[in-house]
Amino acid sequence: MKNKHNISNYEKMKNDMASVFLQYDQEKMIRKFGLEQDQEYLYIRCLERSYRISHLDGQVSWSDDAFRSEKKADYNEAMTIYDVLCYSKENCHLGHEWVNVKSLSGVRGGTLEKGSDFFQNAGTYFDGKTNELIHACEKLEGKKLEKGDAAYELNLFPFLSIILRFWESDDEFPASLQILVDKNILDFMHYETLMFAISHVLNRLKNEM
Repeated sequence: MKNKHNISNYEKMKNDMASVFLQYDQEKMIRKFGLEQDQEYLYIRCLERSYRISHLDGQVSWSDDAFRSEKKADYNEAMTIYDVLCYSKENCHLGHEWVNVKSLSGVRGGTLEKGSDFFQNAGTYFDGKTNELIHACEKLEGKKLEKGDAAYELNLFPFLSIILRFWESDDEFPASLQILVDKNILDFMHYETLMFAISHVLNRLKNEM
């Protein structure tokens, strides 16, 4: 949906969040997550891709060629990065236990809840494309795991991974996609932001395919 200035609401929210980002202590973010910076930008890796955030206007961009060229981050990836940097808990840390994203304790409702068609739709997309999905996970430097026709641990950030498991359909069951996250992931981002993060992961995989 576009507003009267012909800017989508998503773009407006992303720009608003860029302004919010500038109100936060960037030096604290750098210490917290071991990030690099220079006079113009703060740098972070997401799904093995380089991103930088402008100290001047808070805008997020990415590059695959050491920023000889760059592109503006889309809504899902930008909002995920902003949320982790600005709103993660003070002492966020991994719990070193994997849980199904659909069964996070204390969560009610939302696109990622049990019974949602979000994962079923994604599973249907990957059905019949297991080899392509494996190739895409390896392009994102995923760590191959057991259990599943395609199963990989992917670095959402250098300090925060997720697991993707996929099973092809057969005569008895439809294709199935499962996402596992660290049990403390909500210390790093809001539940609502998980939707953005997982959508970004799936879009990256589809693009690599």
